[in-house]
Amino acid sequence: MHDIMPGTEDELLKGMTTAYIGFDPTSDSLHIGSLVPIIILVHLYRSGHKPIALVGGATGMIGDPSGKSDERNLLDEATLEKNVNGIKGILSRFLDFESTEANAPILVNNYDWIKEFSFISFARDVGKRITVNYMMSKDSVKKRLSGEAGMGMSFTEFTYQLIQGYDFYHLHKTYGAKLQLGGSDQWGNITTGTELIRRMNTEEGKKDAYAMTCPLITKADGSKFGKSEGGNVWLTADKTSPYKFYQFWVKTTDIDAEKYIKIFTFLGEGEINTLIETHKEAPHLRLLQKKLAEEVTRFVHGQEQLDEAIRRSEFVFSKYNYEQLNAVSEDFFTDIFGEFFYADITKENLAEEQDLVELLSDVTKVFPSRGEARKGIAANAVAVNKEKITADYKISEKDLILGKYILIGFGKNKSFVLTLKSVSYTHLTLPTKA
Repeated sequence: MHDIMPGTEDELLKGMTTAYIGFDPTSDSLHIGSLVPIIILVHLYRSGHKPIALVGGATGMIGDPSGKSDERNLLDEATLEKNVNGIKGILSRFLDFESTEANAPILVNNYDWIKEFSFISFARDVGKRITVNYMMSKDSVKKRLSGEAGMGMSFTEFTYQLIQGYDFYHLHKTYGAKLQLGGSDQWGNITTGTELIRRMNTEEGKKDAYAMTCPLITKADGSKFGKSEGGNVWLTADKTSPYKFYQFWVKTTDIDAEKYIKIFTFLGEGEINTLIETHKEAPHLRLLQKKLAEEVTRFVHGQEQLDEAIRRSEFVFSKYNYEQLNAVSEDFFTDIFGEFFYADITKENLAEEQDLVELLSDVTKVFPSRGEARKGIAANAVAVNKEKITADYKISEKDLILGKYILIGFGKNKSFVLTLKSVSYTHLTLPTKA
């Protein structure tokens, strides 16, 4: 944990506590940075507490200024609705909102109660409870107003903490929620909620409200967690395939893997410690990373997709040939080799008179010059569809994989995919499945 309000632990030890975490619909999916709050909700549920997942249909219209240097772009209603529904679908994969247990999880949308307010009634009934001085004392506000982060703050963003604070009050009143959790950047917003509960409740016994935050996850090198070479790592397969999701965790450093396996899995302390020690004995086997990848991928995508991700990973490191490449599905091929898509070619480029050196240099720019292409081929370092070639090799339509791709390899680690121009294709964008 990062910060915790006094009395929070005692409250959790008393018995079932209702606690909530909010998710703003800035996209129709969530990335792996959201896994931490999701896992916290799951832990709460498994420990006998009652979790509430809040989707910010109202706050999403404003945008949270916490940790941001610039104001977010406002979303239109159609986009916001799409995003809200997308996030509800994701959260439903991890928590059973149809459960009838006493501590059954609850899914809510703050737009359902915020929409009932007029501007005047919100200002009168809620706004008067919190002073401007109190709101301006929050770090997220001070940094923006001082110019440390961005160029000031609009009134719209300034009201965000007040609306989030009211969410806590509403859930406290309606569901008995006593604890709000979030990332460390949310401390100011959360404590505004606890303060609002104390000021809006007249009965002394109904003023208890608590806050707890966890650190924002970073990589060992200080870079932002949750991004790969292709951008955010998402929790939905349409944005990040299970294979790429699995590979993100497999590729983590030893230091990060040791930290992440404690945060993102439900393994016991003893099992984790044993695994770390075993890994240190043979780090080249990457047992720690593989276990981490397996556990998180299974949690997010299920066993079937985990098995397929492992199958595709094993294929990448196998000694596959043209026949094996041509036997896979297009989805399989593009998932594995999509990041290597490099240049378009035409059927004319595959004609017998096409010079190989010219194709690899002038036409596709795989090599910066004809001289470099000749040198690479002469060194036996160039492969077509995993087969080493010589200068007299003639590339033709017979080399096309799935009728549209040619895989060019250079050295041990460089791969380039040439795509037949007749196929609709945008640079660095995966082709759509036929």
